[in-house]
Amino acid sequence: METSQLLTCKGVVCWGSGEAPKLEEIQVEAPKGNEVRLKMIYASICHTDIFFCTQGFPIPLFPRVPGHEGVGVVESIGEGVTSVKQGDLVIPTYMSECSECENCLSEKTNMCLKYPLNISGLMPNNTSRMSVNGQMLYHAFSCSTWSEYTVVDANFVLKLDPAPLNLHHASFLSCGFSTGFGAPWKEAEIEEGSSVAVIGLGAVGLGVVEGSRMRGATKIIGIDKNQRRKEKGEAFGVTDFINPLLHSNKSVSELIKDSTGGMGVDYCFECTGLPHLINEALEATKIGKGKAIVIGVSNAPTLQINNLALLTGRTLKGSIFGGLKAKTDLPIVFEKWRNKEFQLDELLTHEVSMADITKAFQLLKHEDCVKVLLKI
Repeated sequence: METSQLLTCKGVVCWGSGEAPKLEEIQVEAPKGNEVRLKMIYASICHTDIFFCTQGFPIPLFPRVPGHEGVGVVESIGEGVTSVKQGDLVIPTYMSECSECENCLSEKTNMCLKYPLNISGLMPNNTSRMSVNGQMLYHAFSCSTWSEYTVVDANFVLKLDPAPLNLHHASFLSCGFSTGFGAPWKEAEIEEGSSVAVIGLGAVGLGVVEGSRMRGATKIIGIDKNQRRKEKGEAFGVTDFINPLLHSNKSVSELIKDSTGGMGVDYCFECTGLPHLINEALEATKIGKGKAIVIGVSNAPTLQINNLALLTGRTLKGSIFGGLKAKTDLPIVFEKWRNKEFQLDELLTHEVSMADITKAFQLLKHEDCVKVLLKI
């Protein structure tokens, strides 16, 4: 089905910075050349989506349809699309991989130059496929999954073949957990026997824990001020848990060093996005060879980093999507999940309908909340 009409459907709209998201009747256009229109089945909420709505991250573009995690079915395709067909089960990916550019041919990065990370809120031709009462709506990255239908550039979808039995797990793997899982593998390339610290045990942090465990890390320190995350962390592989609130007289880096005989860890992953913890992550690593990987999203334009910690041989590295390449690496993550090399049941704590999006935001504040699933 290569032609289709304008659709009216339900979608979540963020109207302005700090305003509560609202369910609206929106219009979704037919896909144009090299685009696909998806009928979403599930979506899930990532920490970055909160920034979209509350602070307009990374650029304050409103009104916007948020959401970049999800799973759906191809409803129709635009001219020139050959990678997927109508009826295929897919996940939208906010990262792409052309397999041709300098970066894609490199083993050092997943940042495609031909199809770069899209933060403009628009399709590649600088137009939108969504509107509400005649007013243009901005997309979230290349996705906007909090809608019954969405239009995505075909270079930013991954076909799931064979189709997974558990579709909400597929939604979690489209960003959060995979981002964490990929970082020890693709960014840090941690070695067997390594010591690891993970700051923040949300879905991303738990992915880091699982990825580190599978690569043979023998000491995995989980740090979270929510004591309920101790049990969650241990289910994925945490060997030592630190609640900073129980040690208010010491910094996070000091607590990590105390847990490692004063040495620090080989690798520290910062998953909260809190600016002051990025420096803590760096100082928590071993002098001369420690590596800190920044995964958590922050709206802070600048950071304060201890210059001496860098000069003495430590490395500070940023990461998008855990260094995973969308077409090369993400299918491997799905294959490991299908083979039950890791489990995701511990991630899902709440499920709500898209109509209850306000409730979903409230649930995120609960101590026992890890991942909220939106049933579209």
